[in-house]
Amino acid sequence: MPSPSAVLHSEWTKVKTVRSTVWTLVAALLVTLVISGLFAVITNSQWHTLSEQDRATFDATNLSFSGLWLGQLALIVFGVLVVTSEYSTGMIRASLAAVPQRGLFFFAKMAITTGLAFVVGMATSFICFFVGQALLGDHGTTIGAPGVLRAVFGAGLYMTMMVLFSAGVSMMFRSPMLSLGILMPFFFLISIILGNAPVVKKVGKYLPDQAGQKIMQVVQPVDSDVPYGPWAGLGIMGLWVVAALLGGYLVLKNRDA
Repeated sequence: MPSPSAVLHSEWTKVKTVRSTVWTLVAALLVTLVISGLFAVITNSQWHTLSEQDRATFDATNLSFSGLWLGQLALIVFGVLVVTSEYSTGMIRASLAAVPQRGLFFFAKMAITTGLAFVVGMATSFICFFVGQALLGDHGTTIGAPGVLRAVFGAGLYMTMMVLFSAGVSMMFRSPMLSLGILMPFFFLISIILGNAPVVKKVGKYLPDQAGQKIMQVVQPVDSDVPYGPWAGLGIMGLWVVAALLGGYLVLKNRDA
């Protein structure tokens, strides 16, 4: 029986030797940073055109993460690739032969995935915040202001959980095309529709991305009718992540490679 440390080292080796997975994390940071920075520059230059109400409800912290809507695309791809690359190449058979304890195999893969996503997520959130506030100039805020550190730290957690949710779903479907074919429409089409259509808006509030993004808000929008707070929203997203990981583990345990 292989030791947990040996399995962890094996999973780490797999990730760092597949260049596509590494570059997706770099892309997530750069895309989020660049787009967020552009929004900050535009907002700062057009500040004089904002109404008094818009200025009063302006959330400088949340603006620093405005590029995350596109940056999370790379995070989803990373969560998919870190799982499905072995299935695509057939290496999963060798991996499970070397580590027949599927619970240990699953734990090691998710532990490495979590660690990488957490480091990149936190680096992205803090870099985007400080760059964004610098570009906002006098209209920015500070890390010590009420609720700001919670939002910045929460943004890193949100990115980590997005990766884990994608990895859990990918473990269930075991195909990169199928996994991306489900996750992309879910987050970039279905979630947007359910979050904005009046008839189903109440349902959309409990989708993982809609609920999780609440943690990044410092200033409550005037027209918001969300019935939960920042940490409760992240908790709702956490339940989705747990369900996805549990589903992924059960499929791994009960189906052949």
